[in-house]
Order: sequence, then C-alpha cells, then structure tokens
Amino acid sequence: MNYLRILYSFTSDDITTTIIPITLFAVVAGPLCTIQRCTHIIFWIWLHLLQFNVANQIIDPQEDGKNKSSRPIPSGQINVEDAVVLRWALVPVCLATSAYYSSKVFGISFVLALFIIMYNELDAHWHWVSKNFITAVGYACFEIGSTLIAGKDMSRLEPTAVSAIIMSLAVFVSTLHAQDFRDIEGDRLIGRQTLPIAFPNFARTSMFICLPLWSIYLSRVWGVDIFCTSAFTAFAAMVGLRFMTCNTPQAARRSCKLYCLWFSVAHLLPAYWRYFHETQTYSF
Repeated sequence: MNYLRILYSFTSDDITTTIIPITLFAVVAGPLCTIQRCTHIIFWIWLHLLQFNVANQIIDPQEDGKNKSSRPIPSGQINVEDAVVLRWALVPVCLATSAYYSSKVFGISFVLALFIIMYNELDAHWHWVSKNFITAVGYACFEIGSTLIAGKDMSRLEPTAVSAIIMSLAVFVSTLHAQDFRDIEGDRLIGRQTLPIAFPNFARTSMFICLPLWSIYLSRVWGVDIFCTSAFTAFAAMVGLRFMTCNTPQAARRSCKLYCLWFSVAHLLPAYWRYFHETQTYSF
C-alpha cells in the first residue's frame, strides 16, 4: 500500500487539471461505448501522467523542496535514485499497456514518451515558447489516446471526436498559461521563463479576453442554447477578470481551479451536440 501511496502522490496535484478534464472529454468525444471503458480511460491517463510527473519531478528536486514540499521526493517518500529507475521503467509499461488497446494508441504513447523526454531531459520547459508548444502537443496526445480507448473502434476517431480534439487543442494553446500563474514565485526563483513572467500584462489580459471569446465560439459550434451560452460566458468572464485583478499566490491558485472547472465544462460541450443535435440528424 505504501508503494501505491507514493505513486498516487506523484499525480495527486493533477487530478483536477488533467485527469478529470481529459476523462470527461474522452467520454463525450469518443463517445463512450461501454461504462466499463471508464476504468480503462482513467488508468491510461493516470499511467501516462505518472510517467510525465516522475520525469518532471526528478529534474530539480530542490525546487520542489522549496515550493511543493509535499511531493514524494522532497517529503522523503522516495529517493531520487529510485525515482529515476521508476521514471524509465514507466516508459515500457506505458507502451505495453497502450499496445493492448490498438496500434494507434501505442503510437500515441510512443509520441508522448518522446515529448516527455524533450520537455524534461532536453530542458524544453525552461522557456515559455517551447514549454507551451510541447505541453499542448502532450495534452493533445492524452486526449487522442483516451478518446480512442473510449470509442467502439480503438483504431480510429469519429469525425466529431476529431473536431472536438482540434478545438480543444486550440483552446488549450491560447489559455494553458493559466496554470503558470500559481507557480510564478517558484519559476522566477529558478529562472524559468513562463509567459506570466516574461509578459505579465499580456498574459493576464489574454485570459480576460480569450475565456469569454472561446466560450461564445464553442457554444456556437456545439449548438448550445442561449441560456447555457450566457451562463458559460459569464462564468468565463468572471474567471478571466480574476486573472486580471487578483495577483496574490493564493488568489492565483484559486483562479487556476476555476479555470480548470471552466475547461472541464468546455470539454463537455460535444456531449450537448451529440444529445440535442446529432441524434436528431440520425433520426431523419
């Protein structure tokens, strides 16, 4: 049980930012063919997230010791040497698990493993351009792999799923720096150039502009009614305004949680299309 607790500790901070939104996305974009697939989706996402997080947390344990002391390495649950062994052991484990589902899922896992190396071992995380690009591609790999597992045919994506992934990637690319606001102090301490550090005013203003605009666009694309569109856009404007006006570390963490909630709702919009529009199309 202690080993399981250590593995969970590596990923516990990313349940709301990664596991929940991507699981919801896969379920509605797939769409989910059987309820039993949910377990497979969550496990696949968690396993690959574990691979990324272990790789990321062995890069600079001293940073975590100052800013995130509850993580497994700085808290003494596992030493760096054992974490390095775990990091590389997870690569074949993820590949073998993915191969069980289909060759396409295996290919996604392989690409994801390469980008994890680029992000961590090749230091792409130090500058916001390379950091954001690789993070966006990695997130897309998570969405594609989990959506393939959710669907009836795990070797191909439905047209609606492809559209959903493209739009999700576009949204994520333009707003993913929302998660960097909570780490400004730690990133500045080690010299990492994230967008909120390099261009703080632009980063905050972009959140205030992008979230409502994306809310309106996504609602229109997925055929959401005016009442739900208004509520979704109003919530987005409130979250964007928080990024503009609330600058303390505690406020940044709160804003990030609200952004994750908004992003999760955005991931559910394809379900609205499938229920209210796609079924009507097929009925005729």
